[in-house]
Amino acid sequence: MEPKEPLATSALPDIHQKDKGNARHAGDKYGATASSQAFLVLVVDDSIDNVVVLSLALQGEGYRVVTASNGKEAVSVATLTQPNIILMDISMPLLDGLAATRQIRENEALRDVPVIAITAFSTDGFRRAAYDVGIAGYLVKPIDFQRMYELIRRLLAPKDPGSSPHSSEFMK
Repeated sequence: MEPKEPLATSALPDIHQKDKGNARHAGDKYGATASSQAFLVLVVDDSIDNVVVLSLALQGEGYRVVTASNGKEAVSVATLTQPNIILMDISMPLLDGLAATRQIRENEALRDVPVIAITAFSTDGFRRAAYDVGIAGYLVKPIDFQRMYELIRRLLAPKDPGSSPHSSEFMK
């Protein structure tokens, strides 16, 4: 997958700036590389605390981050910024994460962008509903950051020509 240039960036500080010249940084322990810095992640959650924690953690691993606070904003921000991957809360006001993912899947330019559900719902019913709308990964809060980084790296890795962009990573 090719990194995409954002049209907008988050207002959060680039906490990784001081380490840009170093060969090793915190992301190395999870397999992140210098190329992770080129990838744009859209973080969607109605809890500002969750948005800040996820955004800072991702920036610390070298990813660029844009944010949205509900599903409706997520669709707009995704359309404008064309992220490489989306971390989507499921339960949000205005438009929930499943409905937002459905709308994102209808956009030709965003159809193959992996979406990872980040939610407190751990039942098989929610997992199945997420799979049915094209969610590529499923993480239950509280987030295991090592698992999140590994899942992001796997979903952003170059795909085999015959593989589906929406593999069932959430079932693992």
